[in-house]
Amino acid sequence: MIGKAVRTATFAAGLLCATSAFAQVTVHVSPSGSDRNAGTSAKPVRTLEKAQELVRASNKKGDVTVLLADGTYRLTKPLVFRQADGGQNGHTVEWRAAPDARPVITSGIHITGFKSYDEERHLYVADTPKGLDTRQIWVNGTVAESPFVEIALHDLKFSGTGFTIANPDYAWLADIARPDRMEIEATGIFTDRYSPVETIAKSDGGVEFTMSQPAWDNNTWGYDTASKPLFPEESRFFLRGAPEFIGKVGQWHSNWHQWVIDPEAGKLYLRTGLDEDIADLDVVVPTLEALVSISGTPDKPVEKLNFRGLQFSHTSWLGPSRNTGYANQQSGAYLSDESPLHPEDAWEKCGWGCVEFESMRLKWHQIPAAVQVSAARDITFEGNVFSQLGQVALGIGNEPQAHLTGVGLATGNITVSRNRFTVLSGSAIMAGGVRTDAHHPSDPNLVNRDLTIADNVVVTVSQDYKDNAAILTTYIDGASIVHNDISDAPYDGIATGWGWGYNDEGGNPNYDQNQQGYVHNPKFTTPTTLRNTLVEGNRIHGVKQWYMDGGAIYNLSANPNSVIRNNHIFDIDHKIAIYLDEGSKHFTVTGNVVETSSGTWLNINTAGKMYDQGISTDNRAVGNWHNSMKTGGRWLPQYGNDPRGNFLVPGSDWPEEARKVIEAAGVRP
Repeated sequence: MIGKAVRTATFAAGLLCATSAFAQVTVHVSPSGSDRNAGTSAKPVRTLEKAQELVRASNKKGDVTVLLADGTYRLTKPLVFRQADGGQNGHTVEWRAAPDARPVITSGIHITGFKSYDEERHLYVADTPKGLDTRQIWVNGTVAESPFVEIALHDLKFSGTGFTIANPDYAWLADIARPDRMEIEATGIFTDRYSPVETIAKSDGGVEFTMSQPAWDNNTWGYDTASKPLFPEESRFFLRGAPEFIGKVGQWHSNWHQWVIDPEAGKLYLRTGLDEDIADLDVVVPTLEALVSISGTPDKPVEKLNFRGLQFSHTSWLGPSRNTGYANQQSGAYLSDESPLHPEDAWEKCGWGCVEFESMRLKWHQIPAAVQVSAARDITFEGNVFSQLGQVALGIGNEPQAHLTGVGLATGNITVSRNRFTVLSGSAIMAGGVRTDAHHPSDPNLVNRDLTIADNVVVTVSQDYKDNAAILTTYIDGASIVHNDISDAPYDGIATGWGWGYNDEGGNPNYDQNQQGYVHNPKFTTPTTLRNTLVEGNRIHGVKQWYMDGGAIYNLSANPNSVIRNNHIFDIDHKIAIYLDEGSKHFTVTGNVVETSSGTWLNINTAGKMYDQGISTDNRAVGNWHNSMKTGGRWLPQYGNDPRGNFLVPGSDWPEEARKVIEAAGVRP
């Protein structure tokens, strides 16, 4: 069972009959078929790999449709689409669900045969394939919780090798049987960092944790770090992953599923709810880190390839479990490489950047997505479901390190419409790269351009990697993010742009003068590839659940000819609705309706006392309706940021023009 809410999704059913006619050649696939068959309606093939072979035999002569019957298609290795798998000679290849079918592409295996292990803690155990590791499992379609203990920051003493917990109430932690299966999670005001434990020992100062390297070094320097969070009162620190944590005080929720896996022994331990029968639980464990990779080369991209009516489920990215951890910087970007310049006392002196840390700024990585698209153009995802994935769901034109093929960027005319993204550990969509070729490409073919993200439902995302924006587009020429419904997210709803103005033409004086940011990195003399962004008609609510920083709609860096228009933002508590962060330039913000009586409706980062140096400038907010009086930053027309001509509305008594915006926002019929 994949999950009742997902299986009954019907919003895509109509479009599957209307979006395109069947092709000249149709390849039929069914879980009950045979790869010895010809792929006809009467004799379908069984595997997706065999269907690929048949596509390649026909796609030079005409359009090809791969028609998937209802059922589950379990992958034992990722499905890779290269240039030969797309449309050839102007033709189109489409992979789609058969009428009234909901085919599921998955790496998940169902775990059965649970036996009682610890009756008092409602703990059961079952066999899994030996050697299989994972960071997520799903129980009845929802992600189960890795068991944890939260430690107050005042009980921690940090060092270059780890930390010590002095509070004697935690002396029992020294007896954890498998410290090497544990990790820490540290959240700040915009970061979510994971670092594996190496050893635990008793010491005169308490319980001493030695951490894996280079994960610990990379998580304790930079900005908003594990050892020096910007605002300690907004930060939290967790120990995760030990079976001894299951059922600890404060975690005994009646329907909370907790679990650990032992790869060497091939055992899965699962704690059920108080009134649950283990036989009623559908437990799925993923076996792959990615499902699909679509990638040609920058000069020979995959072309004219469509996916309609499919479901992609069950992966787990294992990066944070490795000794590099997840040294998060912001929204799915993280530091993985070791730095030869790393100071021994970086954990203490580089908690808000330093010149040595800046040497790594152009070497950040990105989370690999479950479905990856690079070196591709004219690709469509329509009416699909992305659910129960242990990372970013859909990655478009990310860095080469985030793609199975080692080829990144270089996407054009990608359309993502009328899909449902739900129950995800990371972002729904992460588009664009963060390194030099993303913003100042060495080859013009590398530019990511013309991306449409429209009429999607995005709900319950970034459950593990809380720093991930629900939808992120970085360096894109022509990103159009329109009429999506986004909710239940810990961080930004929609984030556009990247770089804090660091890579913009002439650089950022703040990083130049205060952080010595250009000692090891170039100061670029030409604009980046970021421009022509449209964020329009979106319905964004129930976001910003975890972090103070960021906004329901958020931008970084110069973004010429860009507009935030006619969006409806509500239910964000006391957080920020629309935030133009450092380096933001050339925006028009208009026609938005912002309901947040206790929050900040509009914010800009003009770099503090350097507001007069044009770091963030040429932005205008006009014709917006808001019921909060709070704005943030220096909105000063004389320095290029004009907030005049907006409408403060007491309560929620919106005028007719605002009500029209509210009614039109979100997914269109």
